[in-house]
Amino acid sequence: MSPAFGKCHDPSGAKYGIPTFPWRFAPDGYATRRQLRARGLRPGGQEIAGQVMRRSSRRRGGVAVAFLYRVDAAKPVRAMTPAKWAALAKAMCARRTCPKCRTDAGYCIPTSLGMCVTCAYPDTESAA
Repeated sequence: MSPAFGKCHDPSGAKYGIPTFPWRFAPDGYATRRQLRARGLRPGGQEIAGQVMRRSSRRRGGVAVAFLYRVDAAKPVRAMTPAKWAALAKAMCARRTCPKCRTDAGYCIPTSLGMCVTCAYPDTESAA
């Protein structure tokens, strides 16, 4: 067993307080939030049941962690209501509307520009 594997293997939870497994070695019955969502489930208020760890040079402390939840205790994802759909459509419309020319750009306005590309660069001719 490699040293990196050994540091992340703590199924009893003695070292980190919760069961810890190496990346991709979590036992059956556990899933991350993304894995639950792909199955149409959500954690549903349950406590974190474990974690998977791996070395990462990009993360502070040199370790990337993903929390695990029990699949048998997960609940189905709540369905979107008509009011939520309407609110989402309104928010997306606001993201597409240019504050300068007040037109729908057809894409989300870049936050770096704060306006549509046509308003940000009026001198540049579009190649079409």
